[in-house]
Amino acid sequence: MGHRPGRDRRISTHVALAARAFGADGIIFSDYRAKKTKKSLEKVNRTWGGSFFVRGGEDWRGVITDWRSSGGVVVHLSMYGLSVGEEITKLRGDNILIIVGAEKVPSEVYELADLNIAIGNQPHSEISAMAIFLDRLFEGEELDKDFSEAKRKIVPSNSGKEVEEVND
Repeated sequence: MGHRPGRDRRISTHVALAARAFGADGIIFSDYRAKKTKKSLEKVNRTWGGSFFVRGGEDWRGVITDWRSSGGVVVHLSMYGLSVGEEITKLRGDNILIIVGAEKVPSEVYELADLNIAIGNQPHSEISAMAIFLDRLFEGEELDKDFSEAKRKIVPSNSGKEVEEVND
């Protein structure tokens, strides 16, 4: 939320990459045409596997309303709110819309969210908030996720970068 194209294109891409790597299904940008970010993430999906989606230019109020009407839960991550450690178990198994902001989030978001979750009570980035929340939600199991249809896979190594080309 609140993407500023001149300043935040890389940050928004990094939020999307963190969300993808930590188990989210996709990302929706409000008031931002996400063509470059979408193209970048589609290339990541083709190379490293997965089906992470990118949508952009959507009214955030409409996204929240639609999410809720489909039975989903709306969670806003910030440094204000209830402790992630105390609230996370209540969310497991739910269809969650996670809101993070690139700039000051309107107070209406705090009111519309089902839960306002604090990822610590100090200033932090939306990238770290997304990663920490998803890691806590999936209890670390997302790190073992098998990304299907990958052209490349990382070979764990203590020294150097090892990548395996996967045959079709």
